[in-house]
Amino acid sequence: MGSPLSVSIALVANSQGNKIAQRIKGRKSKLFTPQHQAQGETHFHQATLGLYVRPVECDKLIWMENSSDRPARRRRYSGRNPQNFEDKYKEHRSEVYPSDIAKVIERGQTPAGMHRPIMVSEILDALQLVPGNIAVDCTVGYGGHAGEMLLAIQPGGKFLGVDADPLELAKTEVRLRALVPDDASIELRRMNFAGLTAFLIEQAPEGVDALLADLGVSSMQLDDPARGFSFKFDGPLDMRMNPQRGLPASDWLFTIDQATLSQILFENSDEANAETIAKAILLAHAKQPLQTTLALVQVIRSSVLRLSDADQEMTVRRVFQALRIAVNDELRSLDAFLRQLPYWMRKGGRIAILTFHSGEDRRVKSAFKQGLQEGLYSQVSREVIRASAAEQRSNGRSSSAKLRVAIRS
Repeated sequence: MGSPLSVSIALVANSQGNKIAQRIKGRKSKLFTPQHQAQGETHFHQATLGLYVRPVECDKLIWMENSSDRPARRRRYSGRNPQNFEDKYKEHRSEVYPSDIAKVIERGQTPAGMHRPIMVSEILDALQLVPGNIAVDCTVGYGGHAGEMLLAIQPGGKFLGVDADPLELAKTEVRLRALVPDDASIELRRMNFAGLTAFLIEQAPEGVDALLADLGVSSMQLDDPARGFSFKFDGPLDMRMNPQRGLPASDWLFTIDQATLSQILFENSDEANAETIAKAILLAHAKQPLQTTLALVQVIRSSVLRLSDADQEMTVRRVFQALRIAVNDELRSLDAFLRQLPYWMRKGGRIAILTFHSGEDRRVKSAFKQGLQEGLYSQVSREVIRASAAEQRSNGRSSSAKLRVAIRS
C-alpha cells in the first residue's frame, strides 16, 4: 500500500446539471492512499476521512495533493454585500461576472475599478471622426472615449493618447490594442497634456483632425482609497495623479498659509465657507498632521456643524476637489494647454473639451471666445452641451459635465 496523502477532493458535477462541486479538506489516513486515486472512488465513509460527505452524481474526481493547489480564499467582509473598494471582487473581474456588473450599472453606480465614459455619443457627434483621421485623446484614462475614437478612425487612422497616471496607462493600452488589428497605429505616452507639443511635433507634424480633453478624474482614481482621492473610505491623503511626482496632499498642506488655502477653496470649488474651513484644516494639521482622507473629512465636517448632513457632504466633496486641483496644479496646466491648442490642429480640425466644475469651464469658454475673435477658430459652441436626462439617471457623475466644442479656422 502506498504512503498516505493529505489532499483536497473536488467532486465535479456531470453534464446533467447536478451540483457543480463539493470541496472537502482531506486528512492523513492509512486508508487514504494512491490506490484510492487509481480506483477513482467518489464516496468516502466518515471513518475514512473523519468527515461526512453527501454523495453527488459526478463524472470525475479531481485530486489535489497539496493545499497550495486549492484556489485562494477571497477576503471575508461583514454584511451581505462588500462595501470596501478592495472587497468588491466581482466588480474587479468584470469579464467573469458580467451580470453583476450590469446590476451595478442599472443602479446608476460605477463598478469598482472601472470608469464609465460620459457623453460618448455627444463627443463623437462633435468630433465627426472618419477613417484615416489623426485623433488625440489628451486624457486617456480607462480608455472609454479612446476606444470609440480609435474604432471610428479605422482603417488607416492614427490614434494618439496621453495620460499623467502611470498606474492605469499600461492597462488601458492593452484594452485599446485588443479592439483593432495588430497593424493599427496607436501611440500612447505618459505625460501631462500641457506638454503635448513635443509629442505632436513628433507624431503629427502637420496637425491633427480631432482632439478630446476630458478634464474629469477617472472613477478608478476616485474610488480607490489607496490613491487618496476618496472621502468615502480611508486611505493615505495623497491626491496626486502621478504618485511619482510632486508632494502628496498631506505634505502639501505644510507649504501654504491660511489665506492661500482659503483662496484655493473658493476659486477651485466655489466653497462659501472657505475661510472657516481653511482655518480648521491648518490648525488641525499643525496639531496632528492629517495623514488620511477620513481624518481630513472629520476636520471639514466639524468646521461646518451648523449645516445639514447633506450639505456637509457636499462641502467635503468641494474641499476634496479644490485640494486635488491645487496638489496637481491642474488649472495652470489647463491654461498652458488652451494657449497651445489651436496650433496643434489642422484646418477644420475639431476640438471637444469636457469640464466638471466652473473654474475649468470658465477658462475653456474664455479661451474659445478669444480664439474666435483672433480668427484661430471658425466656430465655437455658444452654449454648453449637457448629458441627457437618461444618462444623468444612469450615471450620476455625468450630471456636472459640460461639453464645449471649437473648430479650427
